[in-house]
Formats: sequence, C-alpha cells, structure tokens
Amino acid sequence: MASIDNESIIKSVPQKGFFGHPRGLFTLFFTEFWERFSYYGMRAILLYYLYTETVNGGLGFDKGTAVAIMSIYGSLVYMSTIIGGWLADRVFGTANTVFYGGIFIMFGHIALAYPGSAIAFYISMVLIIVGTGLLKPNVSSVVGDLYTKEDPRRDSGFSIFYMGINLGGLLAPLIVGTLGQKYNYHLGFGAAAVGMLLGLIVFALTRKKNLGLAGSNVPNPLSKKSAIGTGIGVIIVAIAVIISVQTGVLTINRFIDLVSILGILIPVIYFIIMFTSKKADSTEKSRLAAYIPLFIGAVMFWAIQEQGATILAVYADERIRLSLGGFELQSSWFQSLNPLFVVIFAPIFAWLWMKLGKRQPSTPVKFSIGIILAGLSFIIMVFPAMQGKEALVSPLWLVLSFLLVVLGELCLSPVGLSVTTKLAPAAFSAQTMSMWFLTNAAAQAINAQVAGLFDKIPETMYFGTIGLISIVLGGILLLLSPMIKRAMKGVL
Repeated sequence: MASIDNESIIKSVPQKGFFGHPRGLFTLFFTEFWERFSYYGMRAILLYYLYTETVNGGLGFDKGTAVAIMSIYGSLVYMSTIIGGWLADRVFGTANTVFYGGIFIMFGHIALAYPGSAIAFYISMVLIIVGTGLLKPNVSSVVGDLYTKEDPRRDSGFSIFYMGINLGGLLAPLIVGTLGQKYNYHLGFGAAAVGMLLGLIVFALTRKKNLGLAGSNVPNPLSKKSAIGTGIGVIIVAIAVIISVQTGVLTINRFIDLVSILGILIPVIYFIIMFTSKKADSTEKSRLAAYIPLFIGAVMFWAIQEQGATILAVYADERIRLSLGGFELQSSWFQSLNPLFVVIFAPIFAWLWMKLGKRQPSTPVKFSIGIILAGLSFIIMVFPAMQGKEALVSPLWLVLSFLLVVLGELCLSPVGLSVTTKLAPAAFSAQTMSMWFLTNAAAQAINAQVAGLFDKIPETMYFGTIGLISIVLGGILLLLSPMIKRAMKGVL
C-alpha cells in the first residue's frame, strides 16, 4: 500500500463535531471507553480471584505469587504493544489492528467467564495480552492522526481521549467488582466481555464516517521474504515455550524473572534499533535522544501508579476498614478512585493547557511535576503504616494517595501520549507509540521483583524509600528540562 501523507489524512477527517475536536475523536473515545471498561473491570477482581481459595471460587495462589503474576501480566500486556505497533506499521495499519485486538480481548474475557483451571486462566491471559497489545498503542496513534503536529488542540484532544479511558475505568470496578466479589468471579468476567463487544460495535459502525483515512496508512510495508521469516520465527519461539513448560524448565518463578529482564532489555534494544536505522534522520534522532529521560521518568511514575492495582489492592483488602458511615465497601471499588479523579480533573487540565497556550510548562517540566506527585502519593502512606500491620486504618488514606498520583498522572500520561506521537521518527510512528507503553511494561517488570519486599520490610520503609526515589528523580528531570527541550528540536 502506498504511504498516505498527513495532509490527505487530515482532509479526510471531519474537523469539527466533538467538543470542537475532529469527529473521529468520538469514535476513538467510546471505543477506548468500552475497551477500558473491559480491561479494568477484569483487573479489579483478577488479583482477588488469583489468591482466593479454590473452595471460595478462586485459584488459590499465595498472595506473593498472585501479586507477581499481576505485575508480570501487566508488563506483558504493555510489552505486547511492540507487536501491535510493528503489525500496524508493516501489515495492517493502525485502525485495522485496533479492531483485531478488540476481538482477541473479547474472547479472552469469555474464556475467563467460564469456571476452569489455572490452564484456562493462562489461555485467557494470552488472548488478552495479545489483544491489548494490538489495540492499545494503535488507538492512541489514530488519535494522533486526527491532528497536525502544530494543532493547538492536540494536547487537549489527548486529555479528552484520556477522560474516555478513565470513564470506562471508573464504572468497571463498581459493576464488575461488585458482580465478582459479591456474587461470582466468572459473572464479573462475563460483564467485561460484554463491554469489549460494545466497543467493537461502536468502532465498526462509526469508523468509515468519522475516521476517514486516519489509521489506514502502512508506512513501512513488510516484504514477502520478511513475512515468511517472521512467521518461522514465531513458530520456533512457540514450540520452544511449549517444550520448556512441558519439561518443567520454564516454571512460574523463572517466567516471572525472565519477563522482568525482558521488560528492561526490550526498550534498550528498541532504542538502539531506531538510533542506528537509516530511516531516521538527524533531527528525528535528536528528538529520540530527548525521549530517553522522559522514558526513564515515566517508568518511575508507572512503577508507583501500577502498585495501586497490586500492593494497594491487597492493602485495601486487609488493612482498610471496609465501612464508611455505616455503608459496606468492596475492596475492588478502590480501583475506581484513580479513574474517578481523572474524570473530575481531566477537563480542568485540558482547559488549563488550552488557556495557557504557549505559556504552559514544557513537556519535561510537566513530567517532573508528575513524578514528584507520584512520590508524594507513597510518602503519604507512611503515616497509616506507622500504626502497625495489625491496625485497620481509614479508607481516606487510600483516597488521598490515589488523588496525588492522579494529579501526577494528568501532568504526565496524556502529555506523554501526545509528545510520543510528535517525537516519533516517521518510519517508526506506531512502534514509537509502543515505546510509550513499554514505560509501563518496564515499570511492572520491576514491580514483580520489588513488590515481594512489601511483606519482608516495614511498610514505612517500603512506601518511604520508593516515594523518596521518585521525588529525587523528578527533581533531576526538572534540572535537565532545558537541555531536553533543546534536543526536542521545536517540539513543545
């Protein structure tokens, strides 16, 4: 397929129709709304399903293993975005890849909806990991296609899109969490499957009219020879994995360690490939260099933010008084705090960036603020930890912690999505978006190792040390921000 230039894509997309933004933002907003409802609904109860005893409807893993599996699962979800980005850039285009990914995710949740063994769980996880890898980076890349790089609506558009993500994430734990914890885990997983189906319907019905040519470009088509070589490689890897599992060489603990290593190694390899590629010019490579400290800072941020679904989820289940004003709470409901605060504050941040215009803080400064706030969200947890592990504490501590990390998230995450599309080398556009999601993969790969310390050291030391490291790193990034901005070569 011949490459389609950005001007042709922009002309094909209706530029008004959704809060002053291109009409295609409506399609992507609601597609991602239902996909995130599906994903976060499943995730809200998955940890509890893993460590709940089998007689009570769970799989009976010990808590440490369950937390590590959750972290590795999350890492693989975001690591698989490399595959999704590669297939979009070289085979399908981003829009088609989004649709195919949604189908995989739906079938993964259907598999979870049926009571089964740990083997059934692993099969469902493979489907969801592959599906999310196909969908997640590419739906964001299509959002980038709706705007020129100079369009002042761009950051605001990503903030609105980000609100759609979090509206789905807000409702999911309340609905899926209640069904799963109060009635039956598999009923909750079934509701997640329905959510993904609705997302596919929205995308299919509105894509042609609203998206135009957005997401249809294949910038670096795969040759027939490369396709055959890739297929053979995939088959060899699949056979090696099956043999390793059957012979006992690849145990769950070894697999966790392997993914932790890959979570760090893959981004390093990918940066090297793009830096050495002849398809990227000197300006693109300078921008890529500016992206490295932003990448490292984002890893630190997500390492804290993602523990909201693991360490803080266990904390909510065991250390929080699950009653407020005589009202009984479900521990899974705390997973709605993050998206709730995003829904409340995302419009404010979107308005703020639009209002400030060229006077708004640069991208590196926004990142610095986000990382520092994430550190403070863990520092605040030192205070309830001082009461000792046997004491039940007020749920308001978790509310405050989630609030701080969300304020940081709104400084970093939608801005990170936007700047990634702007700094991406043209030949690696979707794959560079995958690099953004690798910040999360690397963070959760690290968490799979770090989270095991939570039960081995005092809680005050755990929260305090990680929080302090984040604050220091945010300060360093702030000092380096002028240098990073210069290397971005005009990108704000």
